[in-house]
Amino acid sequence: MRLKAWRFVTIVLSALTMGMAFCHALELPAKMQYSAELYITVQNTLYIAFGPPNIGAWIEIATPLAAIALAILVRNRRPAFHLTLVAIGFILLAFPVLFFAFTEPANTVFRAATPESIPANWEQLRNQWEYSHLARFFCHLAAFSALVLSVLVETPVRSLKTPVKHPNAVLKE
Repeated sequence: MRLKAWRFVTIVLSALTMGMAFCHALELPAKMQYSAELYITVQNTLYIAFGPPNIGAWIEIATPLAAIALAILVRNRRPAFHLTLVAIGFILLAFPVLFFAFTEPANTVFRAATPESIPANWEQLRNQWEYSHLARFFCHLAAFSALVLSVLVETPVRSLKTPVKHPNAVLKE
């Protein structure tokens, strides 16, 4: 029962993290059309709950920790263990690697900017921020998929035998 509960928690956390990244991916086409002033305003107002010290940051931190704990719980279960390791790899690629290499440097500049003080390289930073989130979404999608598959590979296949009717049986209407 503990394993099922931990799998549930890990998959939910993964889904929430993927959902946050998916939001950014869906916003990308519209945000690429924004003026510098609007872009800076959106960056500094819309995403308050995503980062520290709010709920989004806690979910992002809890996801790899839950997945690592899950890997320990399934360490003797192949191929679930390997799929969980794949999930951990994608989660860690998204956060901390892509996040701290690409997203957070842009965040730092945008947090200090105002619509009256636009960074000279705002378009480069916008592209870096938007496309790093797109890459992070695909990492989280792959991680979520691997976690779900790790459960599915252990789901027993039940043989659904249909009763065979005697050839002389008459169908009653």
